Amino acid sequence: MKKIILVAALATVTACNQAEAPAEPEATEEAAVESVAVAADGLPSVGVYNVTSADGTTSTFEAKEDGTYVATDADGNVTETGKWRQESQNVWCETPDTEGASEVCYDERMEDGVYKSTNRATGETATITRPEA
Repeated sequence: MKKIILVAALATVTACNQAEAPAEPEATEEAAVESVAVAADGLPSVGVYNVTSADGTTSTFEAKEDGTYVATDADGNVTETGKWRQESQNVWCETPDTEGASEVCYDERMEDGVYKSTNRATGETATITRPEA
């Protein structure tokens, strides 16, 4: 009987001296924060752009949310499709769907209030605007 009381007393003392285990962090449901890519003009990258090339040729470029794009000429004919990505607010890259095509990147900036995009490979600069809403 003395052994049982001694064992019980030791168990009680041991239990009282143990630090409480840290509580498990509660699982919280955090809202997913979507990162919105921003173009050089400070507006979302997804959207429609009017492009005037260095030679004066005009076209329309639509950057879609799924990472694809469609370029059309002044008459509305599709001239190119592909995928786009953005390294930063000032670097835009495109890969045409054409077989064997390579990615082309552009350095983009605002220059005296005008949105400019320079092809890294050719050095040609285009002027970019957004259609009036």
